[in-house]
Amino acid sequence: MFRPVIQKTRVLVGMAVFNLLMFFIASHSLVTVKSRGYELKLQAAAQMQQAMDELKEYRLGSDGIFIDSTNDPNETALIGSQFGPITTDEGDLDAKLTTLNPNFASLVLDMFIELGMSAGDTVAVSLTGSMPGANLAVFAACKTLDVTPVIITSVGASQWGANDPYFTWLDMETVLLNKGVFPYQSVAASIGGKGDVGKGVSMYGRELLWESIYRNQIPLIQEDSLVAAIGKRMQVYGENAKIADYSALVNVGGGASSIGPSINSRLIPDGISYPNELMELSGSSVVREFSREGIPVIHILDIRNFSRDYQIPWAPIPTPTIGEGPLYSEQRYNFWVTLVCLFGAIGSVIGVGIYSHKQIKERMATYEPDSIL
Repeated sequence: MFRPVIQKTRVLVGMAVFNLLMFFIASHSLVTVKSRGYELKLQAAAQMQQAMDELKEYRLGSDGIFIDSTNDPNETALIGSQFGPITTDEGDLDAKLTTLNPNFASLVLDMFIELGMSAGDTVAVSLTGSMPGANLAVFAACKTLDVTPVIITSVGASQWGANDPYFTWLDMETVLLNKGVFPYQSVAASIGGKGDVGKGVSMYGRELLWESIYRNQIPLIQEDSLVAAIGKRMQVYGENAKIADYSALVNVGGGASSIGPSINSRLIPDGISYPNELMELSGSSVVREFSREGIPVIHILDIRNFSRDYQIPWAPIPTPTIGEGPLYSEQRYNFWVTLVCLFGAIGSVIGVGIYSHKQIKERMATYEPDSIL
């Protein structure tokens, strides 16, 4: 009895085994592909780790200072208190812990690379004391890429940030400058808080913020209105470089002058935003002024969004190892091996089908129904 090869059991079993072999080879062809700027990202993370270590050593060398291992489980000594005289707003402890990951610097560096930055570029940087980890990440990315930051700081800090009145963000800058870790320091500072004038902070707290600015010898920004404070900041940025020459504005935190009315905290996307994406911002703000000049913005505020979008571990314990995670590399199937296996699997089916069709055609050509009569 005639049967084409496609109907023979041994042929079907052979095809199944061959295709399973092709699948096995393709599924085991995973290769590790390094991300863009891999080596630079390692350097940035190492820079941030060095800065964290130096600040911790300095911090623990102060009398009466101890680490609250419950709220600072990785013992960075960079988690502030829940309350304090210079605390300006509520804060998320887990968000602060998330930024105290040296790999956060590689995320900032990746955004610099995406914007096409290179050595010699200048960036405007607007900081608050709320997230010292994110601030350190920006500094580390700038040093690694040899980008010059022009920094203006709002010294006040939200809960769990740099809200020790004797160890503010400006104090941290000074420590790192004196130790040669980063060659950067704010060119001006305001006390921060609501309205950028310390609204909601006690008189005692405002005096402590002014004292921090004075002892670190930073020029004070203190205007009668938020609009005037924004104008002063733009003036300072303009005195250090032409606005059009800035490669980006990097904003960390929700400083009143930086983002303007509180609704803008929801209108400014986290990460990179291009000028045409920020046309609907309300009121005046540094972010809006830069976007009007055609300058892209890197906005770092909602750390939970960053954690999700960039696969940064959320409040990790212990501190993640430098160089691990999707920011550095990812596993992919080898394209050429997978393609060969695909063609092999398809070819086996098509080959058996064509041969069977040829057999049937030849059989029909020689078949004589009358011969069986």
